[in-house]
Amino acid sequence: AFFPDMKAKQLAILIVAALVLGGLGWYVRSRDSVRLAESQLRMGELLLEGLDVNEVAGIRIRQGTNALNLAREGETWVVRERADFPVEFDTLAGFVRKLAELKITKPVNVGPSRLAALELVESGEGATGTRVDLLRADGQPLRSLLLGKEHLREGAGASPMGWGGFPDGRYVMVGTDAQNIALVSDPLSDADVAPEQWLRKEFFKVEKPVRVAVTYPSSEDGFSLVRTNEFGDWTLAGLAEGESLDTAKAGAFNSILGFPSFDDVVVDPDRDALGLASPTRVEVDTAAGFRYRLQVGTVQGGDKYPLEIAVAADLPSERAAGAEESAEDKERLDKEFKEQSEKLAAKLATESGLSGRVFLVSKWTLDSVLKKRSDLLSKPDAAPAAGEVPAAGEASPFGLPPGLNIPGL
Repeated sequence: AFFPDMKAKQLAILIVAALVLGGLGWYVRSRDSVRLAESQLRMGELLLEGLDVNEVAGIRIRQGTNALNLAREGETWVVRERADFPVEFDTLAGFVRKLAELKITKPVNVGPSRLAALELVESGEGATGTRVDLLRADGQPLRSLLLGKEHLREGAGASPMGWGGFPDGRYVMVGTDAQNIALVSDPLSDADVAPEQWLRKEFFKVEKPVRVAVTYPSSEDGFSLVRTNEFGDWTLAGLAEGESLDTAKAGAFNSILGFPSFDDVVVDPDRDALGLASPTRVEVDTAAGFRYRLQVGTVQGGDKYPLEIAVAADLPSERAAGAEESAEDKERLDKEFKEQSEKLAAKLATESGLSGRVFLVSKWTLDSVLKKRSDLLSKPDAAPAAGEVPAAGEASPFGLPPGLNIPGL
């Protein structure tokens, strides 16, 4: 009889313990659900509700050990990692505006163990998240986001060709609270930590060149082409007897460096390593009075030239009126002259601001001007001597098939 009584008591104790534990579990779950309900993001609301874009004075983007810092200096935004080179403002403004208008597609409730799967980890081993901080003028965070894994469009999995799906959104965490995770409808691929992607790519542009000269540091292959105006024919300086300029090749210089671009800006350049201690020099003068002086280093990485630029110009301050101009013509021409002068002055201000920097430009940008003098000369046709008959299998100078020659020709 002893054992049955003990079993009944044990069963009663187990039941009571289960009730206590169940009650505690219910309490914890209720407490957590209340806390979750208070902090949960809501579908359709702005992700950064209340953000005033005019308060944003800096942007910091961090991914692992890489960091990008954009800062507002007066009326200009600059890239700190590129010695305060100006930012492409349209790119920056579009990015900030996008964050301000971004809406929540779906709130996401996950535990800490799922953060790595959503790439919402920003420190330690396996860090994958990208932290974006919008900063106040004092450098303190105004709003902060952690960008995680891209979301692929449903049904857009890997193709048979091995291509991945098309991203149509991204998982994000607002601030540092793991309760505030949401899916948004933009992959935010422009949150790039690479400094060169944010640089203002407005570069110099040569218009109507009338003189082009190239001087190489260790050879006599340089040349000088000149013409009297933007419509004239080029002449090559120093032509010797028997030499002639190939006008077709010279004609390519009519639009030389008309649309150059650069890939990046070099910070703290090693002039010897870049070949700028003994550079190739390019001089271009234009019909509008602009003078471009370029220093070109040695090719880096197989496809980029280091380049230094100096730009100056002699711009007329007033227009010389014609002897027989009517009052109406004078007014019109003076207005056109003023508009053109303002345009050229703005161009000079922009382009002269490029001096003191070293840019990396693609080879194709400069290969069109870095020619050898011999490349510009006409190549004489190798015609057979009088009475010489082409060898068997050799084309006739008169366009006849090989081996076919007509007596007397």
